[in-house]
Amino acid sequence: MPSSDVVRLALLQHACGPEPRANLDKAIKMIRDAASRGAQVVATQELFASVYFPQIEDEDHFALADPVPGPTSQLMGELARELGIEIIASVLEKRAPGLFHNTCIMIDAGGQMVGRYRKMHVPDDPRFYEKFYFTPGDACINTGGQPDSAGWQICRARCVTVGLLICWDQWFPEAARLTALRGAQILFYPSAIGWIAEDPPAARGPQRRAWQTVQHAHAITNGVFVSAINRVGTEGDIAFWGRSFVVDPFGEVIAEADEHNEQVLIADCDLSRIDAARQSWPFLRDRRIDAYADLTQRYVGSEHRAR
Repeated sequence: MPSSDVVRLALLQHACGPEPRANLDKAIKMIRDAASRGAQVVATQELFASVYFPQIEDEDHFALADPVPGPTSQLMGELARELGIEIIASVLEKRAPGLFHNTCIMIDAGGQMVGRYRKMHVPDDPRFYEKFYFTPGDACINTGGQPDSAGWQICRARCVTVGLLICWDQWFPEAARLTALRGAQILFYPSAIGWIAEDPPAARGPQRRAWQTVQHAHAITNGVFVSAINRVGTEGDIAFWGRSFVVDPFGEVIAEADEHNEQVLIADCDLSRIDAARQSWPFLRDRRIDAYADLTQRYVGSEHRAR
């Protein structure tokens, strides 16, 4: 069993089919397996209860959404309370008629929702038409840890402070930095990423390595653990590449799944590594916060300088 400095994570990597209840039942079985192996925090992949539907624009897919709190979050709460674990779950949230979010929630070991993050960066690319479905999260600052806060935020679990982010967010250093600055020790990125059919074979390896490299960089530059949870299998035109992983604050991989198989990936995160990394590489100390005002601009070029 982990020591008091070590948090045991479980990442759920699996394929999804067209029947939401079957996907949910599969995740529940995997959560129970994770708990039996001593996991303290269990995290699902992005939109774990359905296929990755944003490959096409179809209004019928809005029927997959739940309110939060709602049936899915309540079920996760009952499971967390029964097993005495924390659960991070990615859901399609119906906030109001015509208003939907790609949302990540955290349930504590008592079954209470202690965090809700609404995806801030929403892509609109071939086979990833998320802007048709999702409204970006509200860019407000979480000051009181209330479940209805959005924007960059942290969740204080029983054994660790986590930051919730989602898939496309993982390409933006600002998202990782702002979440880490709020005190996150582990960043979680539930994801649904893979190759589309028209991607040339020569581009596929570099794409996946870029996905891994950018998250290693978030871990190193912020002195935190990073957990990326991806799905497997082929859905429509996307072959999801799996490879869920956890890296430590030095960017070292401490657990990684393969690219084909469903798996409960277990990782023990020694939180003392955060102090060690930040003392060796004091990036937070040496930040020039007086010189970063231009980060609030869309682009800083000749047009900006001419004003």
